[in-house]
Amino acid sequence: MIRTVTARRLATGAAYGGGGVGLAGAALVALLREEARSARRRVESRTTKQDPPSGDGVYGRGGGTPIVLTVLGDSSAVGLGVHRAAETPGVLVAAGLAELAERPVRLVRLARSGARAADLDEQVERALAEQPTVAVIMIGANDVTARTPTSVSVGHLTDAVRRLTAAGCEVVVGTCPDLGTIRPIAQPLRTLARRWSRQMAAAQTIAVVEAGGRTVSLGSLLGPAFASDSTMFSVDEFHPSAAGYAAAAAVLLPSVADALGVWPAAADRKLRALRRETARPVARAAARAVNRPGTEVQPAEVAGSETGPWGPWALLRRRRPTEMPTPDEAEHAGDEAGSPLTGRSG
Repeated sequence: MIRTVTARRLATGAAYGGGGVGLAGAALVALLREEARSARRRVESRTTKQDPPSGDGVYGRGGGTPIVLTVLGDSSAVGLGVHRAAETPGVLVAAGLAELAERPVRLVRLARSGARAADLDEQVERALAEQPTVAVIMIGANDVTARTPTSVSVGHLTDAVRRLTAAGCEVVVGTCPDLGTIRPIAQPLRTLARRWSRQMAAAQTIAVVEAGGRTVSLGSLLGPAFASDSTMFSVDEFHPSAAGYAAAAAVLLPSVADALGVWPAAADRKLRALRRETARPVARAAARAVNRPGTEVQPAEVAGSETGPWGPWALLRRRRPTEMPTPDEAEHAGDEAGSPLTGRSG
């Protein structure tokens, strides 16, 4: 019961921070709406209308059946804001995974710009046809900006993870980014956006772990860096730049590799002093992960049991972000394997 109450608090919260906006009056509500419209106009006027090339194809050399990596989600999974396929998170993770696994990796990008969690149903249907080995999902920001109820958004994500894991696919979810770092959003909306996105990320963590997947906190990792370094943003000041996507891929790759059993144990042993690895109830793990840079949360066992008195156990793990291949190296890895990488999107 305690876990249920905690999870509900994390998953739904109060839409405006405990109801404060509801009591603040029509003037504040009107201000927030105008700030939202202004931010949307500014971002949309600068956002490129064309997605970067998918980069779909095979990466890396070596024998054996290729690992099938599917990338699902929204514009952050697409890599909107960059021009080269080799700068997108899917290609970067595929190239890095091929090197770690010493096996070819076949990338299939099914993400779509503008997608919300409800769109995962169709994306998962297409992914299952590819018989994926591992799926990376990045979703949530559009649900926050559209004020989709957290329970509704997370429900769609839960269904997606369960369908994929039931098919034998490993699932890694990059949780909702911290929208409080977006420069075009003015105060007080920026503070609320940060709260909403962190509530979404915590709820996603609980749901994904309970469904058998693992999460990586992107919001708390990218937030401080994005807030202080404008080069992490693309020209629209909303979507990441090539450097921003590389930062996201660098924290996703170790979790993807670990899920497949190809992450080198030596890499973790060297960072024992820096790593924080603790099993705790999933709701508490979610609350901590939201505020800890690059934290991975995955299902765990304690004393041989997956569930304790406060619900399922979860393991928190922090790794230093791995070195990613440069875009040129990623492109070369695809060319070597005959990947149909195209050039710029125009």
